[in-house]
Parts: sequence; C-alpha cells; structure tokens
Amino acid sequence: MTGATESAPVVARVPVLNAANGLTLLRLLLVPVFAGSVVASGMSHAGWRTAACLIFVVASVTDLVDGWIARRFGLVTSVGKVADPIADKALTGAALLLLSWYDRLPWWVTAVILARELGITALRFWVIRHGVIAASRGGKAKTALQILAITWYLWPMPAALAVVGPWIMAAAVLVTVVTGFDYVAQALRLRRPTGRPDGPDPSTG
Repeated sequence: MTGATESAPVVARVPVLNAANGLTLLRLLLVPVFAGSVVASGMSHAGWRTAACLIFVVASVTDLVDGWIARRFGLVTSVGKVADPIADKALTGAALLLLSWYDRLPWWVTAVILARELGITALRFWVIRHGVIAASRGGKAKTALQILAITWYLWPMPAALAVVGPWIMAAAVLVTVVTGFDYVAQALRLRRPTGRPDGPDPSTG
C-alpha cells in the first residue's frame, strides 16, 4: 500500500454561454422583432408581412438547430432546458395572438393551442422528479404543423392558396390536442410508484 489516493475523475462542466444556448437566446430576441414586424404590417402590408414571416421561419429553425447542437456536442445545460421551451412558447404564442388580434385566426384556436402548450410545459416540470415525458413523433409533427400553418398565414399568399391555411391549422389543432392527451397519460404513468427513472430532458414536444 503506497498511501497514494486516486482522485475521482473530473467531469467537465458545460459552460452556460455556448452555441446551443446562444441560438435559444437569439430566438428570444427575435420574438419582439417579429412582433414589431407584424404590427408594422397590420397584416395588410405585403413587405412587412414577408419580413415578419421570414423572421418567424429563421427563429423556428433555431429551435431545431439548438437542440441538435446541444445533444451532438454535449452542450445540454439546466439553463437551456428552461430557456428553450420558454423561447418556443414565446414565439408561437406571439404569432398566434397577433394573428387573432388582426382577425386572421379565430381566438378559440389560439386559446386551445396556448392552453395545451403551457399546460404540457407545466406538466413536464410537475413530474420532472419522477422522470421525463419523452418527446414523441406526434409532438414533432405538432410542432411542424404549427410552424407550417403560422407561416402560411403570415406569408402574403394569393387568394387561391390562402384558403389552404385554415386546413393546415385545423390539422395542427387536432394533432396538438391529441398529443396533449398522450403527454398527460405519460405524466400519470410517471407519477405511479412503478414509473421509470429519470432520463435526459427533452425540450421539444
């Protein structure tokens, strides 16, 4: 016995200021820019509507990229886990509220989607000590449909194409509600004593 002690392996600490969190911050900063563009357009000026739509698309793309970067390069942080869903809901919420404000989208649609999004986000935090509600394919489809529908409403479409928007939004609402019930069922299973252990925290859904 040499008396020497072996030191425990040092786990590298992930810096809060990293590429993934930077994109999340960018998305948050783009929300007021996007909202300002929509207000400037009054949903009638084609130029400002186009600008608002492009800003929305860029911000939405950062949601896909930041998650991939965080997982691919091991840059997942507690700050990112909290900030990412907040940024998502802020962007989607701003878009839906403004579309309803300018009478392009029924208020009940906005209410249903936002109630589901905020409710599931709260649900994730409620069960986080018991496990993680895994993001499903349905959740990803929901996100894609919401982005497509909002983009369709924002872009100054010709009348012949604009009529497609409500159908895309209807599909988005349907998938949003169905996946919401699925996540509630997952949460209830996690709350049971036999629930599965904690795992990596997905930020989408």
